[in-house]
Amino acid sequence: MRYPKLVPEKLCKTDIILEFEQEGLNVYGEPLQTISWKGKCNYQDKARTVYTAEKKLIQITGTVLISADPCPELPVISSGAAEIMGVKRQIVQGMKARNPDGTVNYVEVMLV
Repeated sequence: MRYPKLVPEKLCKTDIILEFEQEGLNVYGEPLQTISWKGKCNYQDKARTVYTAEKKLIQITGTVLISADPCPELPVISSGAAEIMGVKRQIVQGMKARNPDGTVNYVEVMLV
């Protein structure tokens, strides 16, 4: 059965470079290498003001929607970095939206 794409590729027009950090160690005890992916995404950002005791802080967060699975070898996305519109941001949360048969429909990544 074929499932509809919830994030169509025609809506993904923003260039992005993602680097996903893998958890664990290799046979030599070194951290596993990062996985890099370059492609197109749908990017939405928002800003909010957080007032601290001394001054205010503007926090910018963003959401990236990707129509395909950029890292099929990772079961979950937990950390990494993204370069979007010339700005480097950190990945704080990732979600792979799956179809009932287990295939990935789209990927959502939250950035700070």
